[in-house]
Amino acid sequence: MLQFLATAESSKVMSGLIDGFGPNGLRCLISASDKAKRFWAYERAAAFTNRYCIRGQEVTIMTNASPTQNVANRLPAANGLAIVRLTIGAMLVWVFFENLGKGLYTPAGYAGLINYYIKASHSPAAWKAVMGLAASHAAMAAPIQAVTEIGLGILLVIGLLTRPAAFVAFLYLGSLWISEWGTSWIWELLVPVLASLGLAVGRAGRAWGVDALLARRWPSSPWW
Repeated sequence: MLQFLATAESSKVMSGLIDGFGPNGLRCLISASDKAKRFWAYERAAAFTNRYCIRGQEVTIMTNASPTQNVANRLPAANGLAIVRLTIGAMLVWVFFENLGKGLYTPAGYAGLINYYIKASHSPAAWKAVMGLAASHAAMAAPIQAVTEIGLGILLVIGLLTRPAAFVAFLYLGSLWISEWGTSWIWELLVPVLASLGLAVGRAGRAWGVDALLARRWPSSPWW
């Protein structure tokens, strides 16, 4: 078994490769060129190594960074995302109790707030029509909004199902941003909107969250 450090050149993805199997049943990318009959395995081993079959001989290409170094490099970014996740989650929980205290989850309170945005905001006419529909069905829409806010807030705070929760928060806060257009500072809601999208992309529940425990058992799951 040969071992050597991977260089930038040796780790480049080669073109003109087809899927196949090399010696000992190792799944490989086989060069389609007649002049270069080499088997380039693409399966990654658990210890951050790449295994290759070159001219029938199995070769292990070691990456320059050790697993410990890779984990250490990811920790600051993961912790930073976790702080943003906790902030957005706490904000949603706070908004829930604030709206609850103001009576905005009652049919009358909810309809009054939505009708104010319809009159005062600069939202597109099509979106105002959607808001009007919600206001006319306030008895249903108000509890749905309440459950959405407290549910998303709790999921983000504890870091459970963070990616779908953060994406739903992105859509929900985005809808509020459109509804309030022209009634408040444009960045007031736009910042948490984009932060929620970043949480969904960055798998923010894998630090300080329940998702970290789930990821140990199902590391490739798209849900965390």
